[in-house]
Amino acid sequence: MKLRDLKGLGPASEKMLQSVAIYTPADLEKVGAIWAFIKLKNNSATRPSMNMLYAMVGALKNKHWIDIAKTEKGRLIMELDGYQELEIILKAEGLVLF
Repeated sequence: MKLRDLKGLGPASEKMLQSVAIYTPADLEKVGAIWAFIKLKNNSATRPSMNMLYAMVGALKNKHWIDIAKTEKGRLIMELDGYQELEIILKAEGLVLF
């Protein structure tokens, strides 16, 4: 199965994810949608929108991204903020996750 075969992801999303070494649904599941989003934000030529985050979460749950945006938006934004704060702390200590 290819990334584009997941619900809510298409060829453009697949290309973006491949640009940060996420090639398969298993890769996306291993990294997780939040870290994949951060990798895209930090390393992709195309900056991802929040809809991309919702699409990746939806793809992993086999749900439409709009349903994810409606039901999980607040939780995902808080989780993303937490990961970004952790990333800042680690960078200040000379550690880089991605």
